[in-house]
Amino acid sequence: MNTQLLSDQVLLNRYLSGDRSAISQLIDRHSARVRDYIRMMVKDRDVADDILQETLIKVVRVIDEGRYADTGKFLSWVLRIAHNQVIDYFRSQKSARTVSEAEAGYDMLGTLRFAERTVEDRIVAEQIEADVRRLIDLLPEEQREVVVMRYYAGMSFQEIADQTEVSINTALGRMRYALINLRKMIKENNVILN
Repeated sequence: MNTQLLSDQVLLNRYLSGDRSAISQLIDRHSARVRDYIRMMVKDRDVADDILQETLIKVVRVIDEGRYADTGKFLSWVLRIAHNQVIDYFRSQKSARTVSEAEAGYDMLGTLRFAERTVEDRIVAEQIEADVRRLIDLLPEEQREVVVMRYYAGMSFQEIADQTEVSINTALGRMRYALINLRKMIKENNVILN
């Protein structure tokens, strides 16, 4: 039987039954699509390759631990793991970012008056960002996904539509509802954005 005709579920069952080559076939089948998605998100080939490896390791680990529940959407599940790995990467990049003297608020004369205001502004901005991220996490999954892809990954609505396999109008609609829900939550939680 030609392995290309075997479904993802058949390959998964073979792997779980002891056929170690089945997982390789499954990964080979989907790795190009997952790699392209990650590269589109991070725009750096080396970083994308690292994230792809982390994603595939996590996929195999979850399957080995018996935590994968087949819903007939293996590729979507792998892409979700890749998406989360990309988000983790962006978060780690933000927290690892160094602060220059200019960002810390020192001017050419080294006066501290400017530094105090800038540090306070930075703290306020970080708090606002944390509050907004917390609210984004409360959005329904489809809306949260569009917001993260658009604002954190910088994807166009066409790229979002292609990645989530919906029409561009659906992607735009999800963003619209996400923004409406965020505004409502901001008001309900008295989050101040300035």
